Amino acid sequence: MVVFGAIEAGGTKFVCAVGTGPADLRARTEFPTTLPQETIARAVGWLKEQGQHAPLAAVGIGSFGPIDVNTASPWYGFITTTPKAGWRNTDLVGPIRRALGVRVAFDTDVNAAALGEQTWGAAKGLSTFVYITVGTGIGGGGLVEGRLMHGALHPEMGHMRIAHDWRADPFPGLCPFHGDCWEGLASGPAIAARWGRQPEELPPDHPAWPLEARYLALGVANLVCALSPQRIILGGGVMRQAGLLPLIRQMTLELLNGYIQVEAIVQHIDQYIVPPRLGDNAGVLGAMALAIGAHRRAAAPGGRLGDLL
Repeated sequence: MVVFGAIEAGGTKFVCAVGTGPADLRARTEFPTTLPQETIARAVGWLKEQGQHAPLAAVGIGSFGPIDVNTASPWYGFITTTPKAGWRNTDLVGPIRRALGVRVAFDTDVNAAALGEQTWGAAKGLSTFVYITVGTGIGGGGLVEGRLMHGALHPEMGHMRIAHDWRADPFPGLCPFHGDCWEGLASGPAIAARWGRQPEELPPDHPAWPLEARYLALGVANLVCALSPQRIILGGGVMRQAGLLPLIRQMTLELLNGYIQVEAIVQHIDQYIVPPRLGDNAGVLGAMALAIGAHRRAAAPGGRLGDLL
């Protein structure tokens, strides 16, 4: 029986897994993201070791970005303009494909997590939804009419510009490109820089949380109006703060101010803005779903291998 390899390539850590889904997650490991050569070699070595127990049919990679997902581009499979030190213009797909000799499917970490949630989790049965992760950065992805979001590049929802009340919050923001974009104001490092303590160290009654909820609700409201998703899933380390999700729901409704009259939002907001059902495994299971999809398309009669080779 074949199995599938998965890599969630995060800016802080890599998570690797082997299996066929959440009910058959045969092995999982994680390690810090250091320099590219060292980190990629560690992922390849672990997957090779796992492949000795059962052959790998394909590998899926969900990566921090920006990345090049255009299969016609000479830079396809590369991490491109990332602020992550040492990783700019890094070929991620090429070394892994050559070392393992299998098909490799590639997308953003948030698009992968969205696919995982649609396959096994909180978006099962939905065709148009958004997945947002709030942690070291803010990233967003999802599906529209059953297809992962792509276009000229891929979604960069974390770099939306949101309202910044400088009198209430004089913090300038942390984004090296945009300063006070959504990520610059509301990511985990932004919280730590603003308040001088890590988010997990702040008590539930700290003024950080109403401000954080306001910023996250501003972005969520923009996505509701721009994309009209059937559901919005909020994951990532910052979202583990007790009480944050209910605040975001309440503030999102206040910001929409009755304009969007959809029952799923107005009357069932607690089922509309939800946490990931796959928890911390959403990203790596999503990468596994990418691999499974690649394998199935390649095996289908008349299927084109294309970028899966």
